[in-house]
Amino acid sequence: MKQPVNLVAIQLVSSPNIDDNFTQVIEQLELAKRDSDPNLASIVVLPECFAFFGGRESSALTLLQPEVQTQLVDRLASIAKSYNIWLIAGSIPTPSPDKDKMYATALCFDPHGQQVGKYHKTHLFDVDIDDATGSYRESDSTLAGTEPVVLETDFGRIGVCICYDLRFSTLFNAMVKDQAIDYLVVPAAFTQTTGKAHWHHLLSARAIEYQCYVIAANQGGTHENGRQTYGHSAIYSPWGDVLDIIKHNAGFVIAKTDPIRHDEIRNALNVQQHRQYF
Repeated sequence: MKQPVNLVAIQLVSSPNIDDNFTQVIEQLELAKRDSDPNLASIVVLPECFAFFGGRESSALTLLQPEVQTQLVDRLASIAKSYNIWLIAGSIPTPSPDKDKMYATALCFDPHGQQVGKYHKTHLFDVDIDDATGSYRESDSTLAGTEPVVLETDFGRIGVCICYDLRFSTLFNAMVKDQAIDYLVVPAAFTQTTGKAHWHHLLSARAIEYQCYVIAANQGGTHENGRQTYGHSAIYSPWGDVLDIIKHNAGFVIAKTDPIRHDEIRNALNVQQHRQYF
């Protein structure tokens, strides 16, 4: 029987100031630490673009400089080690084979501060939305990733996606082709408009469909460039229940897993065994 795990999603209202954003992260980690069981492993998820958000795309590309990349990785590794957590660090810009574009990358660290994985966002947000921003063309500056990522741990398998990926079940089918995932982490910056319409429907559907815990960390407010993000970071159970939620502004959600109930759900309704198409 697997041990329970602390699940934490941190919600931010990130700015173009990297230091300020990291200060927000530490503040929320300190608060979440008080509510966590120190004897259990912890998964902590940061939002998409947690380190830099609301500025010019050209400014985001400055994060690709080698010295900045090293500093970001070192800071994240230090946080994972200091707080003894599995850290899924939302997304940051990382270099891609195209010199004019970046990857949007979730960096993954174990409690020893070792980087154990990285996931490049696969589905890019090229849409027209009836909001203050109107048109989003993520592919103008970002190169799409091509591979799903699942982290193997002593307490289960963690699937990693980023924001717009949440809408595409083919990505998750690839994750569970040979074995189920136990957790799905969702760093995001869902807009106010799309979040209000679809965020909770998608999170609940993924939890139910893949019978896993979903830990969703969203941006949650009005940013420096006027962009509005939906917030409502949440943790869902494998039955599709909301275990914790925060609506707006910086904060966190937290829950402890129930391995016995998780096994009951999968044994009673073994959808993994019944999958026919991937």
